Amino acid sequence: MATIQAQAEPGTTAQRRKIDVRFLLYFYLHMAGFLASTLLMTWGLLVLFFLAIGGLSFDGMMHQLNNMASRYVAADAARVESFKHVLVVAHMLLATAIIVFRRNSILPSRDPKRSNVNG
Repeated sequence: MATIQAQAEPGTTAQRRKIDVRFLLYFYLHMAGFLASTLLMTWGLLVLFFLAIGGLSFDGMMHQLNNMASRYVAADAARVESFKHVLVVAHMLLATAIIVFRRNSILPSRDPKRSNVNG
């Protein structure tokens, strides 16, 4: 993750490792941004799904969401758990697909010219 710089001790052949904290913090900030944007994209795809089953209209989407909400409220506990499992699996599959398509931008680049190209 972070680069390691070797520095020789005076008078010895042993090397001391120094962690580049700035790059480590940059890596974590980049990874947080990558995960946040992936999460927002999966939510956007779920909204797009409801928009599509609603006939690509806002009124149709709200009608479908109302239908789902009324069935969710009337369902028993086992059915609610089943719905939650389906939602989690769908979310994980969408997130995995998005991560696969965006795999080239997971790791940050040290070259500023390449970081602007890759996003």
